[in-house]
Amino acid sequence: MFWPCVHLRHACHRASTRPRPTIRPLSLSSVEGPLYPPLVSVTLSEFFAREVLEKHSTRPALICRNESPRAHGGPLSYNLGVRKHLAWDFEDFDRHIKALTRGLLNMGVKKGDRVGIIMGNVSAYASLQWACSNIGAILVTINPAYRMHEFANTLNLVGVSHLFMAPQIRTSHYTSMFADAFPALRESPQGNIQEPALPALRNLVVVNNTADPTKFQDDIHGLKSAIDWREIMVWREDVKEKQQLEQISASLNENDIISLQFTSGTTGSPKAVSLSHSNLLNNALSIGQCMRLTPEDVLCNAPPLFHCFGLVLGNLAAWSHGSCVVYPSEVFDAAAVVDAVVDEKCSVLHGVPTHFLSVLAEVEKRQQAGEKLDFSRLRTGVAGAAPVPIELMNKLITKLNLTELTVAYGMTETSPIAFQTSPKDSLQHRTETVGRIRPHVKAKLVDSTGATVPIGTPGEVCISGYLVQQGYWNDEQQTRAAIRRHPGDDVNLWMHTGDKGIMDKDGYLRIVGRIKDIIIRGGENLFPVQIEDVITRHPAILEAAAVAVPDVQFGEVVGAWVVRQPNGYITRDEIRKSVGENMNPQNAPTWIWFTGENGIPEALPKTASGKVMKHLLREWSRDLAGKEVGRIINA
Repeated sequence: MFWPCVHLRHACHRASTRPRPTIRPLSLSSVEGPLYPPLVSVTLSEFFAREVLEKHSTRPALICRNESPRAHGGPLSYNLGVRKHLAWDFEDFDRHIKALTRGLLNMGVKKGDRVGIIMGNVSAYASLQWACSNIGAILVTINPAYRMHEFANTLNLVGVSHLFMAPQIRTSHYTSMFADAFPALRESPQGNIQEPALPALRNLVVVNNTADPTKFQDDIHGLKSAIDWREIMVWREDVKEKQQLEQISASLNENDIISLQFTSGTTGSPKAVSLSHSNLLNNALSIGQCMRLTPEDVLCNAPPLFHCFGLVLGNLAAWSHGSCVVYPSEVFDAAAVVDAVVDEKCSVLHGVPTHFLSVLAEVEKRQQAGEKLDFSRLRTGVAGAAPVPIELMNKLITKLNLTELTVAYGMTETSPIAFQTSPKDSLQHRTETVGRIRPHVKAKLVDSTGATVPIGTPGEVCISGYLVQQGYWNDEQQTRAAIRRHPGDDVNLWMHTGDKGIMDKDGYLRIVGRIKDIIIRGGENLFPVQIEDVITRHPAILEAAAVAVPDVQFGEVVGAWVVRQPNGYITRDEIRKSVGENMNPQNAPTWIWFTGENGIPEALPKTASGKVMKHLLREWSRDLAGKEVGRIINA
């Protein structure tokens, strides 16, 4: 039987004048978001032209504090009157996007081609995001932290034919790595790469914004196939590509796939998630509406652009509302974030808890040195990837003025946001839940039989609606396993998230762990997120991660990985006692490992998006427990 969804009319869209019906208390964990504001049925490029460029052409669009004003060459532009770094209004932004779009066509990029990108947060990334959507090319966002074999596997998995890369990010020298791994790249002519290990690849474009041609040649490490980014830009408008673009534009559809984003891979090999214009644009609009974004807002976008956090919650959510995006640095740097927020008068700041902790530490260091910092413009943003402890939320409000900070939940496969807190939600709701369902989205929690569970009962989170991905690229088996119809429901396709949640009578959702992340101690289900929340309440603890550790007597027991605050101190016994006093005693850890002690790694292993890699911690825990390292005596 298909359980009917209860309508929760609680959209954050402040412009709506519709009356707000009384919310009926739920009995089953099944909700449906409101049907307003209506979904848009246009492509990204159509929306940009009609709703952004026409209305906000002279407003600030993109500020890149680590790039020179004319990083892309071309004619002189106003650059918002800034001489120090790149600063575009939407008209400047559009001029660069169009020059790049014509350049892509001239280079042979076609509708449906996969365009890979290995870069940090720079203006070339932003320009490619829009230029590819203009011609229906599919942007493939790749984690710069990959190793060489991961780059090769990723490029081949989706058949990337045009690759854009930075020569170097921090200590990773990509052009050198590719030159060593793929000899044919050294000798292949530009535009006609013939590398057996990368059979689909034809173009390699290096984005090195240096004004020194000698340095550029040094940076490409003898790759004859490499094309200078600035050489592909076509600034003239009266060229053959103009007519070609008009023909392509007429063939584009809002349901075309334009983005391949890879899952974080915390539990296995990454899969390529296929997302359309409609997926991304409508989700971006929903996110921005909930944050109450306007053209007056300036968003500091520190999360990486290869991840949906930076790409959608950052870039698209801001630009779809005419807001300005600031890249404080190529990769995350807390000092650069603080500088950007203060200097650019940012009103929006995104991040995962790890990012926010680093920013707070930087702020505290500067204030102790007597520096005056003005955060009066800051008000909102999104915290994602991990729960925000109440202590951290309080600090973000009191020290950074993030009074309207929202917490969001979703996954790459849902474009990504399905639940989000409202600025009006209580502090408790913003720290203990991920908010309520967003417009045009359905969700329910189901048990192992597929039945919808009552409120207050744990179940797997399933999502349906416009935001569900088109499928994993060239992986029908994984797609069918994750996205399926439920018995008695011939209308909805449900994305099974693998996350275990609990819903209350008002539709607020708490994420209590992964389906595979549950610790089953003596037949009782324990939820790592709840254990971690209790542990991190202690002022001496910065972070914690709880995992299952095999045990002869109970099957599994709790193991906790703990990161102390700088100069903070707490013992294993004190942690165990704290958990036992604040939760059922079964939740108290049997094993505790402090990072940086006795050969333990200095930090918790994380993906680039900030998620703790629990599968690694489970492996490390088994090994350490086998050596009796970290056991609490008399536990």
